[in-house]
Amino acid sequence: MGLVYSEPACQSAYDGDVHALYHLLRDDSDQLNVQDRHNGDTPLIAACRHGNLKVIRYLLDNGADVHLTNEKQRTCLHYVSKRGFTLLEYLLIAILMPILLLGYFLMLQKQRKSVSLMKMMLSSNVNIDAVDYKGNTALHHVCQKKSHRLVPLLLERNADTNVQNNDGETPLDIATRLKFKKIIYMLKKTH
Repeated sequence: MGLVYSEPACQSAYDGDVHALYHLLRDDSDQLNVQDRHNGDTPLIAACRHGNLKVIRYLLDNGADVHLTNEKQRTCLHYVSKRGFTLLEYLLIAILMPILLLGYFLMLQKQRKSVSLMKMMLSSNVNIDAVDYKGNTALHHVCQKKSHRLVPLLLERNADTNVQNNDGETPLDIATRLKFKKIIYMLKKTH
């Protein structure tokens, strides 16, 4: 069960239906950056929420606005940064781990997809230091998720490590509080 959008372009993007999205945009180009009535998501934000690589690439290639925010003041980059394992994925990994390491391969595949999503978003002119309604940047989110593969990608694009969120925490403060040693090391190396 996923999100249900009032805007067909947002729903098609969330569902990963490039064909339907193509027809919607062909008939009305304003649908490219349409915002959902309920939460303000755009098709690009919807695609990023669900991690639809093909749809994201299609929308970026057609000039989707990466700077638009939803009602939580989050951009598409925030949602790429917030993506993690779902409960179902954790259960599958735990169940399949002893069986020929299938769980391990599932985990690696998910991590590779996250890296691909992040690289795709960073190839655009997205504002890497945009803050949401809680004052969090993409770097805050990847530190909270212990995404040690995504932190270097943001740091390579010169993400500001000194931005404080509404709780007064920088990404380094979050990594320190959560005791993520590898991330702490990466963040300290940039100072």
